[in-house]
Amino acid sequence: MAGLFSNSGFSGGIKISTLEFTQLRDIIYELFGIFLNDNRKYLMENRFSARITELKLKSFKEYIDFLKYDKNRNLELNKLADLITTNETSFFRDNPQLTAFTNESLMEIIEAKRKTGRRELRIWSAGCSSGEEPYTLSIIIHEILKAELPKWRIQITASDISSSVIAQAKKGEYTKYALKTTNAAIAKKYFTEKEAGIFKVKPEIKRLVRFDKINLNDLVALKKVPKSDVIFCRNVIIYFDKEMKKRVLRAFYDNLVDDGHLYVGHSESLHTITNTFKAKHHTGAISYRKV
Repeated sequence: MAGLFSNSGFSGGIKISTLEFTQLRDIIYELFGIFLNDNRKYLMENRFSARITELKLKSFKEYIDFLKYDKNRNLELNKLADLITTNETSFFRDNPQLTAFTNESLMEIIEAKRKTGRRELRIWSAGCSSGEEPYTLSIIIHEILKAELPKWRIQITASDISSSVIAQAKKGEYTKYALKTTNAAIAKKYFTEKEAGIFKVKPEIKRLVRFDKINLNDLVALKKVPKSDVIFCRNVIIYFDKEMKKRVLRAFYDNLVDDGHLYVGHSESLHTITNTFKAKHHTGAISYRKV
């Protein structure tokens, strides 16, 4: 999940009252733990009006009743994830963080596991959007391990709340725009041009990644994620209130192996939320370590 409510898309349309906004906001919070501030009222109108019209409903009240009582409500609850998220990302996004991960966290983990002889590596990309982040991590691992890769058991768990972006990620097909921050040699090595301007991730990169639809507000689902050496959850927790942030970070803490590494977005901080992770400063980036 790269963000919430972009300004693009449907303009104008069905109006939402203050009561309707509060009711719909409460439904979204209960489902996903995402809290929408009052200043999101217009953007909620902007994003939801087209969907209400598509369902042949006439108002936000009818839509809220549909979410609560209709026999097909579960299908629409899934659709909510698409309506509230904006999935704009790219390969090799935020290079200082990825450099810190590659040269410090990943190398430290690899060296430690080589010494024990237990060549297993598990990474969780939580809020993976359309797949650019987990595939980037797979490329980095291929670049580091090279011919040694077959000796390792590696799994990158990639999760998001949106069924549609998970389906898109599994296809592994991207426009040139998604590769805008990718080194040309890397792009040539790990992608094939399927047609003009459409690039497909090579099978060996896809092989390390397993996609799942997971709601970070579903503690039962979070407990099923395999124990991780590293968790990436970038540009996600910024949209949670403090209590939800604490719940998610507790789940991450429980999921990580001892001394495991956590990367959040460059504008996100755990400073006032939890003291169970120790910050480490890198050039242009911060990572966190389970303590």
